[in-house]
Amino acid sequence: MPDITKKVRVRFAPSPTGGLHLGGVRTVLFNYLFARKHGGDFILRIEDTDQSRYVEGAEQYILDCLAWCGLNPDEGPENGGPFAPYRQSERKDNYRKYAEQLVRDGFAYYAFDTPAELDEQRQKFPNFRYGHENRDTLRNSLNLSQEETQALLDKGVAHVIRIKVPVDDAVHFYDMIRGDVSFDTNLVDDKVLLKADGMPTYHLAVVVDDYLMKISHAFRGEEWLPSAPVHILLWEYLGWKADMPHWVHLPLILKPDGNGKLSKRDGDRLGFPVYAMNWKDPKSGEITRGFREMGYLPEAFVNMLALLGWNDGTEQEIFSMEELIEKFSIERVSKAGAKFDFEKAKWFNHEYIKKSQVAGIKNQVLEILKAKEIQIQDNEYFDKVLETVKERMTFLQDFWDQASFFFEQPAFYDLNAVKPKWSIAKTEYFNELIKTWESTTAWEALNLETIFKALAEEKGLKPGELMLPFRVMLVGGKFGPGVFDIAVLLGKEKTIQRIQKAVIAFTEE
Repeated sequence: MPDITKKVRVRFAPSPTGGLHLGGVRTVLFNYLFARKHGGDFILRIEDTDQSRYVEGAEQYILDCLAWCGLNPDEGPENGGPFAPYRQSERKDNYRKYAEQLVRDGFAYYAFDTPAELDEQRQKFPNFRYGHENRDTLRNSLNLSQEETQALLDKGVAHVIRIKVPVDDAVHFYDMIRGDVSFDTNLVDDKVLLKADGMPTYHLAVVVDDYLMKISHAFRGEEWLPSAPVHILLWEYLGWKADMPHWVHLPLILKPDGNGKLSKRDGDRLGFPVYAMNWKDPKSGEITRGFREMGYLPEAFVNMLALLGWNDGTEQEIFSMEELIEKFSIERVSKAGAKFDFEKAKWFNHEYIKKSQVAGIKNQVLEILKAKEIQIQDNEYFDKVLETVKERMTFLQDFWDQASFFFEQPAFYDLNAVKPKWSIAKTEYFNELIKTWESTTAWEALNLETIFKALAEEKGLKPGELMLPFRVMLVGGKFGPGVFDIAVLLGKEKTIQRIQKAVIAFTEE
């Protein structure tokens, strides 16, 4: 394994084409943790060279996602840095000279084939790929004379520049997760490096920018492994091999059944998000939901992602950011793909909500209520309610389902849970309970429970048979925190009013 002998500089280089998949956020996270652990820099670089796929608003969305997760870059398009600009579309002039250098040195060539001509080749040869098997028969500078080539260039004939992949060779490199990796060059096609519009493809741009930005380690998903030989060759052909970053190809995040890479379609089908935040397609208006809007805490989201493909070798599952930075190591990243478990993801969020301070989640919950047009008048009361129900919340969005009865009287009762076992004796019991509680001055949970049970014993009733009806009286159903805690928060007047109203409903035919 290579030693870290130079300043650690890592980058996340997304294309602004849509929502940010949780696999992309995990790549950000592993970059971030590695940089922080080694005192390095984390760079955000927007790879927008494919203008046909560019989506308005996608770059800002990426920035917002990273900010929500607390994974803010040290350098990037928003905050600048010593290697600006950080958008590839603004670095366009950097790339052609390197592509032309590769042509001059015999490592690349001009290709003048039109889209129609290439389509014709694809129709003739279903598995057509542009490479060593056919490049000498196609319209490019390898089989045109220098004069013919120059004449076409002088006329401004549309062309691309392709890498010339060597024949009967092998490309070797060391991956910090997978060890030694080798590719047969006969299976690698001559990728386009510079497109007809003068923009570079990913293959050229990523190498040039990683070199110019002094990137020390390149973290990316294993789906990019097939592209690695082209990139390795470019580092060598451009004379930069000594400065090539260490490679880190991360395992895929798999579907819950482990059968293939997790996709947006899987989330839609199985009922969970795969994007960090809601993404609204500017063309169709379609909204793809995200973890944030579902009610996830960013700390829980980050913790969950960290354990998709990495562990510290212990049974620990809850990690603060400081702990993740301290314990993260590439050696503990798995080669195998990590199955996404939505139930486990929910568990993480539940654990984080439980241990959260009310002040830390209050504003987010208030925003949820605001969206429901619920106005909170008493902040102290709201804080007490949130403290009481947060242990019962899996998502922040669960607050209203778990706590609506604290703000409005139940509109309906779960009569099926009560009426079959309701009796005149129970009606009399609750009417008596009202009188007893009206005169009590200690409106505290323990005192209310003591009175409740003592009266039940006096009336010859079992407290357990009375607890469920009492809960339904206060909340409408068979849910909620401790029923006497609910009564304390509601206060004497509202509690008694709810008992009175419910007794009538329970005794009606």
